[in-house]
This record gives sequence, structure tokens and C-alpha cells, in this order.
Amino acid sequence: MATSDIDVRRVHGLGPAEARAMAERLLERLGREFGLQGQWAGDVLRFHRPGVQGHLALGPGDLRLQVTLGFLLKAMRGRIEQAIARELDSHFPPPPAAGG
Repeated sequence: MATSDIDVRRVHGLGPAEARAMAERLLERLGREFGLQGQWAGDVLRFHRPGVQGHLALGPGDLRLQVTLGFLLKAMRGRIEQAIARELDSHFPPPPAAGG
């Protein structure tokens, strides 16, 4: 993959099965908005559409989302980043604070 236009790392408080389910919901939502399609390869959800390719890698308690935009979509980078941030906030809650 070429250099990512969007590169997001997040810590979350979900278990592996929950994180995978949330990643699928995230792709479904962004798929409706941006026409993305994806498939799993292990713990990595790879997605694409014309002009966009990327992946969401799930680790224990964290994730990394990388997206490469085609030339025509680079102008929409801000909107796409906002949509991604909004969806990550709603699908991947942070872990509980230590010492509560």
C-alpha cells in the first residue's frame, strides 16, 4: 500500500470478538456513506472502492486504521477523516480509566 493519507491509532476497551463486531459495523456504516466494501484477512479488515483503499488492524485493546485516497478524493480528506473519527468514537469506546 502507498503512503497513507489517513492514519489513526486508537486504544479501546473492547474484547477481541466485540472489536471485530464493531469493525464490521463501522465498515457497514462507512460503506453506506462512501461505498466501501471489505473482507477480513485474520485480524485485518481490508476495504476498498474506486479511489480508496485501506485496512483496519485490530490488536489486543487497540486498532490502527490506514487509508490511501486516490487523487480525486484527496480534496475530501477532511470530510472523510471527520466521518472516520465520528464512527471510531461511537464504535470503539476507550478503556475504563485506571483507579476509576
